[in-house]
Amino acid sequence: MSDAVKVGFVPFSAASRGVLVVFCDDALKFGTATRKALGAAANTVKRAAAANQFKGKSGSALDIPAPEGIKADRLIVVGTGKPADIKAKDFLKFGGVTAGKLNAASATVTIIAELPDGAMHADAAAGIASGIRLRAYKFDRYKTKKKDENGALRADISIAVGDVAEARKAFAPASHVVDGVIIARELVNEPPNVLYPVEFARRASQLKKLGVDIEVLDVKAMTKLGMGALLGVAQGSTQPGRVVIMRWNGGKKGDQPVAFVGKGVCFDTGGISIKGAAGMEDMKGDMGGAACVVGLMHALAARKARVNAVGAIGLVENMPDGNAQRPGDIVTSMSGQTIEIINTDAEGRLVLADVLWYVAKKFKPKFMIDLATLTGAIMVALGTQHAGLFSNNDELAERLTKIGLDTDERVWRMPLGPDYDKMIDSQFADVKNAGVRNGGSITAAQFLQRFVDDTPWAHLDIAGTAMGAPKTEINHSWGSGYGVRLLDQLVTEYYEAKK
Repeated sequence: MSDAVKVGFVPFSAASRGVLVVFCDDALKFGTATRKALGAAANTVKRAAAANQFKGKSGSALDIPAPEGIKADRLIVVGTGKPADIKAKDFLKFGGVTAGKLNAASATVTIIAELPDGAMHADAAAGIASGIRLRAYKFDRYKTKKKDENGALRADISIAVGDVAEARKAFAPASHVVDGVIIARELVNEPPNVLYPVEFARRASQLKKLGVDIEVLDVKAMTKLGMGALLGVAQGSTQPGRVVIMRWNGGKKGDQPVAFVGKGVCFDTGGISIKGAAGMEDMKGDMGGAACVVGLMHALAARKARVNAVGAIGLVENMPDGNAQRPGDIVTSMSGQTIEIINTDAEGRLVLADVLWYVAKKFKPKFMIDLATLTGAIMVALGTQHAGLFSNNDELAERLTKIGLDTDERVWRMPLGPDYDKMIDSQFADVKNAGVRNGGSITAAQFLQRFVDDTPWAHLDIAGTAMGAPKTEINHSWGSGYGVRLLDQLVTEYYEAKK
């Protein structure tokens, strides 16, 4: 994975040529090192701020070309707002805002990582660096004619800090998490003729380089295991399905693993229950859950997380071939439960049903979290600001909610219950996969719950957050990589062995 933006840490010193980035609060106050670097240019900042009504609000920016009194060609002032209101996640945003102001001409950049009350602590400086890399990401490999002003940012960025060694130490694990987010974005952004199930499995298998144990289940292996639900979805495509099991053993031998399961529908036409043509191209992103799991496993392995973790992804294409499953078919899942197919476009839950059961029975994890671009209904309920959270375990749900607020990858808990379960009882089989108009995201989650047994479990419906979500300070990509930072932080805070 190439990175056009190089971010490093240097000691406080006189600013070099190129672009200088500094931070101020809502009173337009600067730190000591910043004032020294600005010198006479501080007066230029005051005049420019007044002319542009710049108040130093959190995430705002003032861009001053050719400032008098310093060698820099451009001066960018980023507002941090009221000092008392700054949260840890804001530094990621400040880094993103900074990257957003840079352009193809910004070859050399110096950032003074200082607040009015002194140098930013190491984690804050690492947040700035992470935010820069996340915002700078751009997926343009298929453009043959790139205009400089629209091309990916290419720059050497030096972040001046109080303690270089501590900043580097803090950024080391953070940079691996950023890599994981970018991997997830890359997978979601890839076109479906490039990223089909076998190719997806090959890319996931590259985690072997980091010490991740990889097992790929082909059609023969899945048939032997009885994964009739997943195979029913895959049978309409000339591209065979795959299941990839990724194991990172960074904890104590024999410790229960934590487990993450991803829906990987590499393209979803809806099958025989075919979708409308408008917007169908977006269904290349119906593997956003699997993309997140691969990115997360990369992050855990690369930073050598002190935890045992299992990542499992079910990879299929859902196509309307003459061999495709039909509405009215009944398939037998790996669990032995029979499923009546009402709508072939309710395919993700079929894929997850077999993978969830396999993981629960084979690995007996502390918990399972599945991620899936599962329902349009969740977007009707929550828009694109929150992922839907469904869980059979209050502690797990509360932890996810808390970490969601901390990382700005927010979740909102939705209900589960026996009354919803009755809505998917089938006249001819144990359960039907669809056919209920109201509460669509809830009944989809109720369906999944039938395949987790007694395992503590949470389902994240990321249909609104994994692809095509609104652009933010740290993401201007169609594929967002949602979930990698959320779940990495969940592991770090609650499940990783302490040093």
